[in-house]
Amino acid sequence: MTADSREQRSTRFNPRLFRRLRLGRRILSRRWHQSLQFRAILVALTLTLLAFFATGSFMSHQIADRLFSDRLNQVLAEARTDISDVQASFDASDASDRTEVQALIDSTMGAMSMDSEEAGRHWILIPFDRGAGQSFVGVQTQSPWMTSASVPQQLQQRVADGDGTYWQPASVRMEEGGAEQPVIVIGDVVQLNQNARYGLFFVYDFAAPQVTLNSIHAVLLLSMLALLLLVGTIVWYVTREVVRPVSSTAKVSEQLSEGDLDVRMEVRGSNEVARLSRSFNRMADNLQEQITQLEQLSTMQQTFVSDVSHELRTPLTTVKMAAEVLYNAREEFDPVNRRSAELLHHQVDRFDSMLSDLLEISRFDAGAARLDIASTDIFSVIYDVVEAAGPLVLKCGSTLTVRSQLTRCVAQMDQRRIDRIIRNLVSNALEHGDGKPVEIYVAANENAVAVAVRDYGIGMEEEQTAKVFNRFWRADPARARTVGGTGLGLSIAQEDTRLHRGQLDVWARPGEGACFRLTLPLIRTQPLDPELPNPLPMPPAPVLADSTAHVTDTGSLALTTQLDPSAAATGSHPVLSVDPQATAAIETFDGADGSLPAGGSTAVSADQAGTGKS
Repeated sequence: MTADSREQRSTRFNPRLFRRLRLGRRILSRRWHQSLQFRAILVALTLTLLAFFATGSFMSHQIADRLFSDRLNQVLAEARTDISDVQASFDASDASDRTEVQALIDSTMGAMSMDSEEAGRHWILIPFDRGAGQSFVGVQTQSPWMTSASVPQQLQQRVADGDGTYWQPASVRMEEGGAEQPVIVIGDVVQLNQNARYGLFFVYDFAAPQVTLNSIHAVLLLSMLALLLLVGTIVWYVTREVVRPVSSTAKVSEQLSEGDLDVRMEVRGSNEVARLSRSFNRMADNLQEQITQLEQLSTMQQTFVSDVSHELRTPLTTVKMAAEVLYNAREEFDPVNRRSAELLHHQVDRFDSMLSDLLEISRFDAGAARLDIASTDIFSVIYDVVEAAGPLVLKCGSTLTVRSQLTRCVAQMDQRRIDRIIRNLVSNALEHGDGKPVEIYVAANENAVAVAVRDYGIGMEEEQTAKVFNRFWRADPARARTVGGTGLGLSIAQEDTRLHRGQLDVWARPGEGACFRLTLPLIRTQPLDPELPNPLPMPPAPVLADSTAHVTDTGSLALTTQLDPSAAATGSHPVLSVDPQATAAIETFDGADGSLPAGGSTAVSADQAGTGKS
């Protein structure tokens, strides 16, 4: 296998191993944060392992020190005795030539070799004064596989330079062809005739103490594993007895939060856990009783509102008809009665609107509200709202502009409810805009479409923003209202948005105006994706979108998107235009899908509902 192929395999397998390690780390982290029992067991095992490691290390060190110290003292005593015997034998001899010296060494060291098997040692005789006279002999060893190289050079140097017995640990083959084993090499200087100096080294086998120490280490390791298993089992059992009631309490709490008010904890004994269970059950009984009372009261209130609203319909219709007759004949009345007829007419209309809102709220509370879903172009709804708001725009002295980089966006919606939401937002913006411009922004992504209504009026404080969707709440109740609202519009808008699985957000700053943003999923069965950013920021910036429509000075709706020159040349799009008297003249081309073109200029008077759509 080449180096390139090995590198490719490493590159291919390392990411998989990294992912597995990261997955394991995530699983352990999740268990650590979610399970008290797992955390207690892991902490107990870790502390036990650390304690056993510290104790085992101390015991191992003491045992090893005792084993080797005793053996070392024993072999040192034997070596000193043998070295003294060898020196005495050499001193008693008068050998003068090489043959006699060799015979002396063979006879003296031969006696040492007879005890080597029992003592577990080998000897090596190394001359320090090489070539000194005719009696010089070379290196003498007991075993042919041992040479002077078997003795560490550092030890040889210390023996040669010093005066005494020295030792050093090493690794040497004690048998021919065998593996290296731990040994202790002990050496000292012996002298033959003519003051020839030799280093006598004894190699003692220390494999037996090492085997004993390894056995002790194995026993300690097995003891550690057994102790960890025992501690883990004990901690698991103890924590299980403690955590099980907590887990049971958490499970019962989750069931209670999901609406199962009849679930209760099992009570056993009279200990702390039993007292906790009884207290929890009493709390659950009180909650169930209070929730039942609140549900009954809510049902009574909903029934009352619904019944009253229905019962008021008949007399209100009669009063409304009478007020309409008086209002139409107001010119024949004196100024006081004429003003009274006008006030009666407006207040009856406001009362009728409030009654309709109350009926709608009662349907939401009763869970009876249903959607009539259809695929609808959001721009058709927006243009209808803008066109209907034309008179109010003129009355408030504002300008109303639609800004978007789109000209068509189809979403699944209940057109009536979305029309009501946008109409309410636009009316509020015009009412509280203090005559400043009001802008409608439209944007979409692959998951949702967003419509934002932005004004630059009085704005709201943060505390007011938090209450803006509350029922019957108004930012400034003492302020004179140009449009008689009921205080239920934004509450109904929020409920309509919730039915569509959308989101209705608000942004406001005192003196800078307010912005309401409606976000709807393009497909109702696919909820909004929280991972995707909203198509519109809060608040939107005017530079992000071109003007596509606005209300003219005469109160008419004007579409101001630019016409694609190539499309106009081929006549593939419908174009709507308006004459100087603001009457609609329609010039039709062969549009393939009948949708509003990406370009084109359209103007429709406010009293011609529906002509702003192709």
